[in-house]
Amino acid sequence: MAGGGQGELERILGHQFANRELLSRALTHKSRVRESAAEEGQSDNEQLEFLGDSILGFFITDALVREHPDWSEGRLSRVKAHLVSAVHLYDAAQTLGLGEYLLLGRGEEMSGGRMKRALLADAVEALIAALYLDGGIETARAFVREHILASSSLAGAETEAVTDYKSALQDMARALKLPMPKYSIVEERGPEHAKTFLVEVTVGEQWSGSAEGYSKKSAGQQAARHLLDQLTEWGG
Repeated sequence: MAGGGQGELERILGHQFANRELLSRALTHKSRVRESAAEEGQSDNEQLEFLGDSILGFFITDALVREHPDWSEGRLSRVKAHLVSAVHLYDAAQTLGLGEYLLLGRGEEMSGGRMKRALLADAVEALIAALYLDGGIETARAFVREHILASSSLAGAETEAVTDYKSALQDMARALKLPMPKYSIVEERGPEHAKTFLVEVTVGEQWSGSAEGYSKKSAGQQAARHLLDQLTEWGG
């Protein structure tokens, strides 16, 4: 079925495309286009992904504000960040079995592209755009409601595990109209084979958090987590 079976995918989506080219384009990775240059007019899904990202963000924001009018902006931002995250979209793609329908180049196919998180998350966004362009806003909204929102309760999403605290912190800072986070290495300790790093993150002059880790990346993530907790408490 890999790379085909679009009629079956339409059945799963509950929408039959008037313009089948939109569906094919939403499923086409850039690697396929590069390797199929002879197929005139073939396009990848990157522009649809760009459009779908904005449409998804609007639908999620609209649902949150309507269902939780008492939530603060900071709390809304935290929940939205989870619902539009690559982790959550990947889970939705897995439930749909979307990887089986992707149109990939040979190299991407051989490297396991049908299971790659970023690739599948992008395809979900592209599919949202294709549904919007083919069936209108309510068709796209119905997909988001069933496959993005229904798989994670709005209230429960706030407590979902966040693994990319840096991205979550950046999203919250933007939502609260604060400066973007800045990271700095405060101190390096220990011998080369067992070095630890103390990293500090600041948001403007008022907010800061720090953490120690065995790599700059892990220390930065934990520092972001500490500051995210502060902002959540302040904003919530």
